[in-house]
Amino acid sequence: MEQTNKYLNLLLTILLSTIIGGLIMVFLGHNPIEAYIQLLRGAFVGKLNFGTTLQKFVPLLLTSVAFLVASRVGVFNVGVDGELYLGAIAAAWVGFTFTSVPGPILILMCLAIAVIVGAAWAYIPGSLKAYLGVNEICVTILMNYVATYITSYLVNGPLSAKTGVPQTPTIAEGAQLTKILKPSQANTGLFIALAIVAIIYWILQNTTIGYRFKSVGLNPMHAEYVGINPKKTIINSMLLSGAVGGLAGAIEVLGVYGYFLDGFSSGVGFDGMLVVLMVKGDMKMVPFVAFFIAALKAGALGMERYTGLPKSIVDTIIAIFIIFATMENLFSFYKKKRIKTVQASVSERD
Repeated sequence: MEQTNKYLNLLLTILLSTIIGGLIMVFLGHNPIEAYIQLLRGAFVGKLNFGTTLQKFVPLLLTSVAFLVASRVGVFNVGVDGELYLGAIAAAWVGFTFTSVPGPILILMCLAIAVIVGAAWAYIPGSLKAYLGVNEICVTILMNYVATYITSYLVNGPLSAKTGVPQTPTIAEGAQLTKILKPSQANTGLFIALAIVAIIYWILQNTTIGYRFKSVGLNPMHAEYVGINPKKTIINSMLLSGAVGGLAGAIEVLGVYGYFLDGFSSGVGFDGMLVVLMVKGDMKMVPFVAFFIAALKAGALGMERYTGLPKSIVDTIIAIFIIFATMENLFSFYKKKRIKTVQASVSERD
């Protein structure tokens, strides 16, 4: 029953956000029905549009899961963006350096190095949190800047393609993931992402690793009492979180761009964090909300093209959705009313 109410609350939140977004459009002198029709067309109608939605969905899904894994032990890994950037540039370096390696092996090498680099970067705030009690939020936010500046230096210096654009050389053709729904940039990274998410969900729900994560997140002192090492568990969760973040960056390079482009990610790591906060850590709901956000972002371009409404309106709708979704008990007024009714009836009997 409680789970059903959670899903109902989410649907009502989406509906309310859509209505408020429509009122804003009316205030600006536009037809909200036409705008939403064009938004849906821009997100789902045609291979290019639907493929763009899937393209935006993949990194958002992976960064959401990366943040969720760390949050299971009570750690807020706000540094997923940094892990994504470093994983992406590591994958690009392998992709354009080892061009003689057969394609499938080269893809695995690119993904593996991205996972390792992402995990290694996440180990730093994880160990500081576990052993020294350093606030991981401050550390990961600051490390995002460090990672961004490192990659920016590399693409403008040692790893520059020298084309006048801050990017690395194009990776070998064999390292590029196969495109689906051409002419969009959607690629087989979608299936890799879904497989990884399914595996992580199984690990969190059905293994001792998931049990340790949950126990430490709920009560680290009790977890230590029953024989679970909280420090080691925190570090392990950050390693897994960083690995998923690095994988997201690798898929963007191998599947979408074909090279590392300076500043290619527009805060997708923070978007992933917001998705998890919206669903209150329920991993089963993460793919659906991530897809919803990706569809809004992809459809915004079509809405702007055909109605003249700026796509920033969609960002406003997303912001409203986030505000409402993170408000506790927004739609629980009926529960309070029912409780008051029951209490009143009990008082009358007395």
